[in-house]
Amino acid sequence: MEPEVEDKTLELMNTTVMESQNLVDDLSPKKTTVLTKLSNGPLVTGSRKRPSEGNYDREKEQCMALFDQWSEADQVEFVEHLISRMCHYQHGHINSYLKPMLQRDFITALPAQGLDHIAENILSFLDARSLCSAELVCKEWQRVISEGMLWKKLIERMVRTDPLWKGLSERHQWEKYLFKNRTTEVPPNSYYHSLYPKIIQDIETIEANWRCGRHNLQRIQCRSENSKGVYCLQYDDEKIISGLRDNSIKIWDKQSLECLKILTGHTGSVLCLQYDERVIVTGSSDSTVRVWDVTSGEVLNTLIHHNEAVLHLRFCNGLMVTCSKDRSIAVWDMASPTDISLRRVLVGHRAAVNVVDFDDKYIVSASGDRTIKVWSTSTCEFVRTLNGHKRGIACLQYRDRLVVSGSSDNTIRLWDIECGACLRVLEGHEELVRCIRFDNKRIVSGAYDGKIKVWDLQAALDPRAPASTLCLRTLVEHSGRVFRLQFDDQRAGPPHAPTPTSPDSRWRHLQLSPGGSEI
Repeated sequence: MEPEVEDKTLELMNTTVMESQNLVDDLSPKKTTVLTKLSNGPLVTGSRKRPSEGNYDREKEQCMALFDQWSEADQVEFVEHLISRMCHYQHGHINSYLKPMLQRDFITALPAQGLDHIAENILSFLDARSLCSAELVCKEWQRVISEGMLWKKLIERMVRTDPLWKGLSERHQWEKYLFKNRTTEVPPNSYYHSLYPKIIQDIETIEANWRCGRHNLQRIQCRSENSKGVYCLQYDDEKIISGLRDNSIKIWDKQSLECLKILTGHTGSVLCLQYDERVIVTGSSDSTVRVWDVTSGEVLNTLIHHNEAVLHLRFCNGLMVTCSKDRSIAVWDMASPTDISLRRVLVGHRAAVNVVDFDDKYIVSASGDRTIKVWSTSTCEFVRTLNGHKRGIACLQYRDRLVVSGSSDNTIRLWDIECGACLRVLEGHEELVRCIRFDNKRIVSGAYDGKIKVWDLQAALDPRAPASTLCLRTLVEHSGRVFRLQFDDQRAGPPHAPTPTSPDSRWRHLQLSPGGSEI
């Protein structure tokens, strides 16, 4: 009985499929469906061309003649109706037929239309790996990339957006070949193509040096009859400016490490400083802020406001903020070096204000009262307090939403300034954390234990990262307290203040870039 049931089922399925096929015979007259029964296997369908009937070619020509007379919209509508009447395997066949027709090499087509600049602009958004692949597509793509100087543009984009790339371009002097138009004599695209992997290799070496602590160390002797240490410093590619306990500011040549100039005028230790291309601004334990001409060393202005030592200051874009042992914060408008006026005094801390930082949105201050306070830059109104440190706060840096602070409780804390939450506590220093700086990759801290620690910032911001993995390296180069530090991706330079048991009046400059002996 079983074979008879199977034969009847087969006959029924065959009849049904053939009836369905008859519905589309007028649309697909050259195809017919064939049902095949494999031995001891399932029923499968296939297709084969059927012989062309006498009236097919004539009817096809008539249809095509009518089709050509219709508008594009009518043609599309007709084809849609036609496709809707077909079965699935016919849709697959049409899809295979259309796919290559829909593919267009627009990078090759655009120059043929005189639109080379558009093709270049499209490819200029590629990263290095994709740009390498694009060069291998065909000779025309390679020509567009070469004539468009796209490797040069990629390097320029990285230099504009990444401080490490900018530093390397200045250090290795290939910046002189960048940001020049085509009318200026520049190397060919092949020069920039070969330069890119060399830059990547340098970056990888620098990152490895940070992780492993490999560095060249240079020392500047600051000892004098009255000098007992360095409290603050800042450097650039040409000079280093330091503030000393002997009331002076010294300017050093970065290459030779020779003292070029000594600025005198303060009657107390120089505790803080900042300079730009025009002026040096210093704060002192004599309670004054002085403004100096960065070239001549002449005193341009003296600001007398605070009642006790000026502990820290910051200025940028016509605004300056100073803080003092007198527990106050002063906000100044800087129209010019000689025209500086007091805008507002911020009061709220219950102990000496040790450090300030600001941007266009917030002013951030930290105090010996264990708190960080946030103020509006535009209105100078109080916003919120960040609580968490167990003892006074000695240092902080603020950028974007992140505040990083160091305290005499020997810890470093990371804060979200918008909500006031403490994101992470870093532990490892054995004494007061006196100075701290961070970029988008790492935090560098210096403490009274004489150690400089390098921390992984991205890992610190990940709550899943174990605390034991956060400190990348500890540098022990000082016999006394570390008061200030500054670093970029290639260099780290802390000033050093001695303890009574370590009368060391030197500061060290750590060189982390690949194979170099420069500061």
